[in-house]
Amino acid sequence: MTVSVSRGFSEAERGLAAHLFWQAFSGKLNKVMGPEERGIAFFERVLNPDYALVARDKDGQMLGLAGFKTSSGGLTEGSITDLAQVYGWLGGTWRGLILSVLERKTQPGVFQMDGIFVAAEARGQGVGTKLLSAIKAEALRTGLTEVQLDVIDTNPRARELYAREGFRVVGEEETGPFRHLFGFTISTRMSWPVPKD
Repeated sequence: MTVSVSRGFSEAERGLAAHLFWQAFSGKLNKVMGPEERGIAFFERVLNPDYALVARDKDGQMLGLAGFKTSSGGLTEGSITDLAQVYGWLGGTWRGLILSVLERKTQPGVFQMDGIFVAAEARGQGVGTKLLSAIKAEALRTGLTEVQLDVIDTNPRARELYAREGFRVVGEEETGPFRHLFGFTISTRMSWPVPKD
């Protein structure tokens, strides 16, 4: 399969990006962000194309996306106001408090991945590897010193891919009582040092 990766997505692709995001992360987010139509509506509202690297096939069809986060912004930047627009103020407020548990603060020199996902029909064809290579190249281009990501214990295939791509474990965090809401017990932080010139 011919795959190209470029920065950003168009407004016409916003709905597809939100559907693919939900397809990838609904197992973790459904209890908090469901029902599905509202979860998709929220992500369609907040996904920021300026912080997305998008894989497409030879016809330009979106196959997957890698989001990232720096001190200037990130792929999933929804606010309480955005949540309230979809869930109402009460629903938006409690969801915002719970989602803050998953929030990762940016660190100086760190290119923080903010989700990577591939359409179901394109999995196993090297799209994820292409997106990770693009993330590494973007971190190198922007002069940052490392790429960090989090992978959950219920996604061993992703962890294997990251390890093959040179990411190493640098820490783990347990979800504690939130494991029942998010469906996973441990989040592993992995890091890839950006090569120096």
